[in-house]
Amino acid sequence: MFSTESTTRDLHKTLETDVEAALNPTEADGVFRDSRECAALLLLAGALLLSPPTPRPKKG
Repeated sequence: MFSTESTTRDLHKTLETDVEAALNPTEADGVFRDSRECAALLLLAGALLLSPPTPRPKKG
């Protein structure tokens, strides 16, 4: 085997790895919420907004 063949193989493997990484990117680091969790938070926020105001003490 010639040195150009091994260099070509190494280059091919490197390019193949780079292409695979570009086509299948990993998820970014961070906090991701489940859609059920988001729906529950939305329902809770809606319930708080639609609830009647707290009664105030009467003056007098």
